[in-house]
Amino acid sequence: MTKNAERNEDEEELAAQQLLSRGFRDVVADTSIEGGGSTACVAVGHPDGLLQVANLGDSGFVQFRLNAVHYWSNPQTHAFNTPYQLSIIPPKILARSRIFGGMPLRDFPRDASITNHEVRHGDVLVFATDGVWDNLNSNELLQIVSRHMAGFQAWQTGEKGTIIGKEIDALTDEGGIPIGGENTLQTMLAMAITGEAKAASRNARRDGPFAKQVQKFYPHEDFHGGKVDDICVVVAIVVGTPESNG
Repeated sequence: MTKNAERNEDEEELAAQQLLSRGFRDVVADTSIEGGGSTACVAVGHPDGLLQVANLGDSGFVQFRLNAVHYWSNPQTHAFNTPYQLSIIPPKILARSRIFGGMPLRDFPRDASITNHEVRHGDVLVFATDGVWDNLNSNELLQIVSRHMAGFQAWQTGEKGTIIGKEIDALTDEGGIPIGGENTLQTMLAMAITGEAKAASRNARRDGPFAKQVQKFYPHEDFHGGKVDDICVVVAIVVGTPESNG
């Protein structure tokens, strides 16, 4: 969802699953891509505050509202550490599978989990790959988000609870935070989450969510510490118009 997004009435409006399907078709049609697989998390937002998300696999998103976790997406897996994935399987591998039996796991956009949400002024949406979720839990992510939102007065907590700061609009504009390349609040949040996830993934003494799952299902493995994996983070901060803010 982009700030001040406007719906283009001249184009067909796409739902999240349709957008995911279109992207997958384009990748499959690209003859330079011989094979591979990927999870996916696609969101489509509208000015009226509605957000639709298509999530496939163990990427996902979390919605923060006023210093609290409002929604946390669930991963899709065939088994432990075996997420749903959009795949291009080379013909040779498919041929071997037919000969020796069994078929590679293969998922499609129609298998994605579709959820609908209402977003409000001041909400923070974090979309990320499993390199984040495997190493940081919801409370740790909330601490990172709250620290930055409160530090820049985008969230302000007082006797009446937490409210949205008046400067949030300016902070999310290009150049709102004049610190090197991290010049918007959402960019700073994405960088902070990425940095924390990377540090946790390399920490052999800190058991993250993945390590705790391994200990639960495979206690004989004696797995400890973080899990080094791909880390990609996209952060959106919802900013309403004066009319929508009441």
